[in-house]
Amino acid sequence: MFYYLLKYVLLGPLLWLLFRPRVEGLEHVPAQGAAIVAGNHLSFADALLMPTVLKRRITFLAKAEYFTAPSLRGRLTALVLRRAGQIPVDRSGRAAGQAALRKGLGVLAKGELLAIYPEGTRSPDGRLYRGKVGVAVLALTAQVPVIPCAMVGTFAIRPSGRVLPRLTPVTIRFGKPLDFSRFAGMAHRKTVLRAVTDEIMYAIRRLSGQEHVDRYAADVKAEQATRRRG
Repeated sequence: MFYYLLKYVLLGPLLWLLFRPRVEGLEHVPAQGAAIVAGNHLSFADALLMPTVLKRRITFLAKAEYFTAPSLRGRLTALVLRRAGQIPVDRSGRAAGQAALRKGLGVLAKGELLAIYPEGTRSPDGRLYRGKVGVAVLALTAQVPVIPCAMVGTFAIRPSGRVLPRLTPVTIRFGKPLDFSRFAGMAHRKTVLRAVTDEIMYAIRRLSGQEHVDRYAADVKAEQATRRRG
């Protein structure tokens, strides 16, 4: 109930007014049945804007830090995410990652839409980074299609160093569903998981027009943090 209150009354209309999202390819999102929407991640606004343009409810795998920030803003964010049914993802280790995948499979088992950011974190510079294979594990295990999605323009909303968001138009593009049924029963094979993930990232790149970087965004962020401390 709270999800739809946010979408249609509290938050959705405001987001439409402020950012005027242009939507392309919405017909590629199935009207019913389970599917994964895999997108690039440029801004915190991504997880707010995508649900406003979809006709169905969608559940995000959101990093656990969004649910534990001690500030007033952080507590409000956590409250909204929890009431909207979003799933916290603990990225502290392999066991935590497996637990997050199980939760994601639970969403898909109910025939719902699941959103995931294969990069695992926001892009530090607007480029598209290497995808992690969790999206492939979900797609092959649940045997569901993957809808590539590109958020275009959201990086400019709040780039690094900017306190207040910039009001700028954005475009949200959905691509044709990717069918990986040819890899049924191969979710345990690392080479297959990498191939599926790379295919998904290539589809996102074609939609977004981003420059691709064959590195994990988390590694680049860690290096940047080390340089700042030094």
